[in-house]
Amino acid sequence: MNTTPANIHGTAISVDGIGLLFLGPSGSGKSSLAFDCLAEARLGHQPGALIADDRVFILPDRNRVIARCPDAIRGLIELRYSGIVSVDHVTEAEIHFAVLPVPSNEVERLPPNDEQAEIAPGVRLPAIRVPLWSRFPLSLIFARIQSLRENG
Repeated sequence: MNTTPANIHGTAISVDGIGLLFLGPSGSGKSSLAFDCLAEARLGHQPGALIADDRVFILPDRNRVIARCPDAIRGLIELRYSGIVSVDHVTEAEIHFAVLPVPSNEVERLPPNDEQAEIAPGVRLPAIRVPLWSRFPLSLIFARIQSLRENG
């Protein structure tokens, strides 16, 4: 395993064993969308935990991608305009999908087929686009994962 992690800007969570890495520029809604997914998981009695918010260490490991949290921010997530809160967390977890928040002014309704996101140099994951206004973002993500698995 490569021992030098890539330090990227993003938010990573794990829900029911599925690792999700939320990507986008500062202020794009990554943390809020990830928090909404964790809240939805909790309401649905699914295990969910924060891996890291704002900074994520990415370590490619054979055919897997591992996300870790810097020690200084472990268990903390920033909820814009509300503050920084402590949530259930894990030290590291495998990441399976990149989640791309979609702003309300996006004009393309359908994503490209087999869209991939480069999360670190040479490291790509299947991408899932999620509208920021989605009422049930985790359900949308899981529906898209199911579709990708059935068609891939």
